[in-house]
Amino acid sequence: MIETPFIKMLEQSVVRNWSSVAFTDYGSPTSMKYQDVAQEIERIHILLRQCGITPTDKVALMGRNKSYWAITYLGIMTYGAIVVPILQDFKPNDTLHILNHSESKLFFVTDSLYESLDIDQMDYVKAIFSLSTRDVLAIKTDLICKEDILPETITSIFDKQYPGGITPEKVHYCNKDNSEIGSINYTSGTTGFSKGVVTRLNALAGNVKFCSEHHVIYKQSRQVVFLPLAHAFGCAFDFLTTFCVGGHAYFLGKTPSPRILLQAFKEIKPTCIFTVPLILEKIYKKQILPLLNKSSVNWALKMPIIDDVLLKKVRQELVNTFGGEFDEIIIGGAPLNAEVEAFLNRIHFPYTIGYGMTECAPLISYSKAKDFKKGSCGKVLDGLMEAKVDHPDEEGIGELLVRGEHVMSCYYKNQEATAEVFTADGWLKTGDLGFVDKDGFIFIKGRNKTMLLGPNGQNIYPEAIEAKLNNMPYVMESIVIQRDSHLEALVCPDYETSGSLTSEELMAAMEKNRKMVNTLLASYEQIKAIRLYPHEFEKTPKKSIKRFLYTQY
Repeated sequence: MIETPFIKMLEQSVVRNWSSVAFTDYGSPTSMKYQDVAQEIERIHILLRQCGITPTDKVALMGRNKSYWAITYLGIMTYGAIVVPILQDFKPNDTLHILNHSESKLFFVTDSLYESLDIDQMDYVKAIFSLSTRDVLAIKTDLICKEDILPETITSIFDKQYPGGITPEKVHYCNKDNSEIGSINYTSGTTGFSKGVVTRLNALAGNVKFCSEHHVIYKQSRQVVFLPLAHAFGCAFDFLTTFCVGGHAYFLGKTPSPRILLQAFKEIKPTCIFTVPLILEKIYKKQILPLLNKSSVNWALKMPIIDDVLLKKVRQELVNTFGGEFDEIIIGGAPLNAEVEAFLNRIHFPYTIGYGMTECAPLISYSKAKDFKKGSCGKVLDGLMEAKVDHPDEEGIGELLVRGEHVMSCYYKNQEATAEVFTADGWLKTGDLGFVDKDGFIFIKGRNKTMLLGPNGQNIYPEAIEAKLNNMPYVMESIVIQRDSHLEALVCPDYETSGSLTSEELMAAMEKNRKMVNTLLASYEQIKAIRLYPHEFEKTPKKSIKRFLYTQY
């Protein structure tokens, strides 16, 4: 168990960093200091008390990355209630299921998302509040009087409780042990089955402790928060760790397209960047490939003397693209494209790849960029997590099992799924296939549930084939599926580069790609056909393709 209670970490940070800037909504001329956040947290506490919320109650919130989302999360948690963050990408039916399954008593939601929901189908919710305006959107019980929870009422109570305003010595949050539940996070996985991960405060404390002690994020760090806060990856580091160490979080609040992100990086100059492979790969394709494909650059790269000079220049240009002041870029959530990784290694770019899952809140392995092993996803966290391989094959590959401080308690109200994911001696089955080397570095080969069997029982990892296919001309993304006894690939074309081609020319290019990629594959991995898909594949919030939607395509 982590010694310092997580709630105490939050309280101490508010007091220690009272006059420092905590939150900024990107594009807004104003920011919030830690003292401003403390005041807003207390308003949330008053509101929860007015609604009769107890420490065992669940409170849900759903919306874009904004300061008030973060404040509401902090308010719920420091009050002692259980946070239920809902990804804004969930469909209305999924949102209603989560609200009912979690038995959430209150719901904080962005106005536009609220409009698509049927409140009559919310079985436990007593009241709904706007994350945009903080107004009361609806009340579903006679036990709550609207006048008691209006913003002006909350302000009046606050003024009486804190005449002259709140001060550091008056900041006292709930006394909740790390063994207790902090949040229930509903997954949005590639298998299509959403489960409620019961996260103890100890797991959050462990993630924050590791990140701060290894100086990944530190006091006065600047973070561009663009990964969804309702997902464990962005929540743990961009938000919670940054807040606990006295950093400054800039909430993007927009869809993180490469253009918007690069402008934000240029203006904010982040000190550390957390991202998923898809975003980095898009920036590589749009910013770097056009430069490398210039004839003059191609020629120069073949000259041994000029090579190093040019690579340093390319490296510096890429560093500047991300703001120029970051220590490293940390990639997680999915495998990185092999071509992109090879290029980053060639120019000695400061990146590293971590590994985690919602069930571990999320971190399992990580290493600093200077210590990172190519092809790995970091080293198992010393003193916090353990990893081993279950029933390794002749190459040492098997399902990765983990245990330690970060592991969830269970899936909420789902004993069957919980029993399936834990071994009899308490190891968590990750569902990922890979191996752990002698130094404790994890290497992932594919997902257990996506692995295919070849004609003679060979293990086929579709992600590895897709990584090669995605490097081919006119391919934006792909999925390899098994039909009868052969493999086929669904390909979403890169319409920006293939727009001038006729449909016949595009299919001819894809056939050329198929033959080329087959030269890089084993005989049992050969792709028999490529079929075009008209638009991008549907993805989870961490940008992994929802494969189950396409296996029967």
